[in-house]
Amino acid sequence: MSNSVQNIRNVCLLGHSGSGKTALAESLLFVTGAIDRMGRAASGNTVCDYDAEEVKRQISLGTSVAPVDFTGCRLNVLDTPGAFDFAGEVMEALRASDAAIIVCSAKDGISVGLEKAWKYCEERNMPRFIYISKTDEENSDYNATFEALRERFGNKIAPLVVPIWNADKKVTGIIDVLNKRAYEMQNLKRVEIELPADKQSVVEEFNDALKESVAETSEEFMDKFFGGEDFTYAEMIQGLRQGVRDLSMFPVFCGSAVNCMGSLMLMDYMVDLLPNPTEGNYHKATKADGTSEEFVVSPGGVPTAFVFKTVSDQYGKYSFVKVLSGSITPDLPMVNARTGNTEKLGRLYTMCGKKTTEVKELGCGDIGVIAKMDKVKTGDTLCDARKVVALKQIPFAEPCYSVAIVPKTRGQEDKIAQGLARLNEEDPSFSVFNNAETHQMVLSGAGDMQVDVLVAKLKSRFNVEAELQPTRVAYREKIRKVVQKQGRHKKQTGGSGQFGDVWIRFEPCEEEEMVFAEEVFGGSVPRNFFPAVEKGLREACVHGPLAGYPVVNLKAVLYDGSYHPVDSSEIAFKTAAQLAFKAALPEANPCLLEPVGELKVTVPDDYVGDVMGDLSKRRGRVMGMDPTGTGETVIAAEVPMGEMGSYAIELRAMTQSRGSFTFNFVRYEDCPPAAQEKAIAEAKALAEQQ
Repeated sequence: MSNSVQNIRNVCLLGHSGSGKTALAESLLFVTGAIDRMGRAASGNTVCDYDAEEVKRQISLGTSVAPVDFTGCRLNVLDTPGAFDFAGEVMEALRASDAAIIVCSAKDGISVGLEKAWKYCEERNMPRFIYISKTDEENSDYNATFEALRERFGNKIAPLVVPIWNADKKVTGIIDVLNKRAYEMQNLKRVEIELPADKQSVVEEFNDALKESVAETSEEFMDKFFGGEDFTYAEMIQGLRQGVRDLSMFPVFCGSAVNCMGSLMLMDYMVDLLPNPTEGNYHKATKADGTSEEFVVSPGGVPTAFVFKTVSDQYGKYSFVKVLSGSITPDLPMVNARTGNTEKLGRLYTMCGKKTTEVKELGCGDIGVIAKMDKVKTGDTLCDARKVVALKQIPFAEPCYSVAIVPKTRGQEDKIAQGLARLNEEDPSFSVFNNAETHQMVLSGAGDMQVDVLVAKLKSRFNVEAELQPTRVAYREKIRKVVQKQGRHKKQTGGSGQFGDVWIRFEPCEEEEMVFAEEVFGGSVPRNFFPAVEKGLREACVHGPLAGYPVVNLKAVLYDGSYHPVDSSEIAFKTAAQLAFKAALPEANPCLLEPVGELKVTVPDDYVGDVMGDLSKRRGRVMGMDPTGTGETVIAAEVPMGEMGSYAIELRAMTQSRGSFTFNFVRYEDCPPAAQEKAIAEAKALAEQQ
């Protein structure tokens, strides 16, 4: 069946790692009968964590979709990873969702993951619920968590639930504030109970607060409220729904995924209060002529679908799409706005974790997958030929943690490259490039955990074992004084010999590439040998005298020499030039140049001192500090690239994962003596290994 757009809710679960998002998705599937037993992350049998790596690590590494059918509505629940290395997956889920449920545990209160989730929603004006999980576990404290939320986000935090707890602060039941009804769980089934007498007053207080919030959503309601009239249930729902859409109210729910307490109530309110896809966030689209317009989600429009995620495993490639207009069917020809090519759609499925169910149609607002679309990538918009528009790309963060990746067995570089290319289709948030200068394949991602998972997947899926090494820094060498030397190459064997003789002056200059000039008088070196001399010098510049790094800022002037009418040849002059280079440069006061980059670190104000102290240890020069006005400061500094290898991990430790940064190469600068000695020693050690 194709769900009508009014009966679809696309909701992502956000929050800190371990807050209970996957368990909540599992409980929603269980109470609606989609699965017949509850899986647990610790047992590796949940619907949403099905990848071998997720089972092994017992955490979500990717976004998975769990469609939940409830009271005639299709709730597409997108379970996202909480670990910060996998924020790219969260970006994909946010793009496909019209609302979010931020999950926070009653044991941890406000975590960094909750702060980040909140920020993502704020940036997108996304309606959101807050779900306080694990309320029935040891050391849980619903009240402390609720108070912390109120303190942080103010009175927009609106509780729709009052927990009932025992002497150990464990929650044993919940009260629905709007309906003033109390429930507890018996053998995973919800049973209505008497409203406890000691909770009457707090339920009244919260119910009045809800009425006040509803009154603020329209003039008409305001008049009614001040006239002392009661709102009907339908008006309450209408007002609350408006408040959620206007972001003037963030309802709070609670429960326990393990015994399914609170799950039915949460779904009731997902249906009643969260926006359907036509009311969700508007999308900006770029038309064929380059202008942009608002994209209106409409069931009556021409078919348009956005690819928000790709899974490419041993069974093939699945493109996850959200249908934004019209409906799509298998074999429908659609234009890929990125390439301009027409693609025929493959089979269509809905996905529940890894389980596929084939469907004949995906309607407007729904989420599903298209099989075997080889040329389609994450971020593509599939359109009807009559209206080709490109929706804006998913904003993945720049990768900031780089390592070199090498095969354990020699000669398997190609296998690694192919495997990473396949994994990159699934996860566009990392990048791979071959650094021709340091001869390393460099893998860049969000942090060590993402990189570690990629290495594990290379082994399990592509059967190639890789190891990681630090990335090498591409130093340069230059000279600081003028030296002139002779290079003489003479070789006599039977028949014609080889003879070349040059005098070359080497001097520092501003140009990065070697500058070649000649001041030869009276034909002591014939003109036809000049190109050979220049070629010999250019080849020599690739390896400098100190540590074998390329030589820059060098001018070489050929000013004298001699030749032999029979034995002189191009190769002889090329060799002579290289001999002059080798003799001169060590005497020309050579030094290393190191690459320096511009670093921009964004951190909460409390951490500015720590970050500044750490930058001075890295030989960084702070260029400026700029408060953002939202309690954060952007520190701009110039730091040598050689000091930045593990910065991503150390910044995380310093700021409890709240800091972020970008870093880009700016220029080369003279390397201080201590750093130069270290770099030369490393280069020599490396040369001995090879």
